[in-house]
Amino acid sequence: MSGAVALTRSVHEDVSGRLAGVDQRYTHLRRAIVEALARAGRPLTIPEIIESAPELPQSSAYRNMTALIDVGVVRRVVGTDGYGRFELAEEILGHHHHFVCYACGKVDDLHPSSKLERALGEAAAAVAHEQGYQITEHQLDLFGLCPSCSG
Repeated sequence: MSGAVALTRSVHEDVSGRLAGVDQRYTHLRRAIVEALARAGRPLTIPEIIESAPELPQSSAYRNMTALIDVGVVRRVVGTDGYGRFELAEEILGHHHHFVCYACGKVDDLHPSSKLERALGEAAAAVAHEQGYQITEHQLDLFGLCPSCSG
């Protein structure tokens, strides 16, 4: 269900532009974070990002992650184990949902079929109409046990 994302020059230019808009630079450490998240194909914890990008010192990982979150490049995903996980924003990664393991907290990407996505959209619109809300986006997390924990 998960898959790495190929980052194009335009993605890096977008990230650089977003950071420049708040007087920040797209440093090699921030680029390492973006590339680690793209390679992973699933949300990662800070320790997993550091393991995937050894040039990234732990002392600056959180500060750089905060800068990327602030400009909308990265978003935080909550697992069941209390650890924050991070992934690239939907504008970069594409629309998707998550499987979340109750036992180990692992979060995997779920890329729904167009049929499921249509059904989710219709169900969300119906319940929103009943409650007087207007839906602008949706996300779905499915909780259970990952293959490693269910066996």
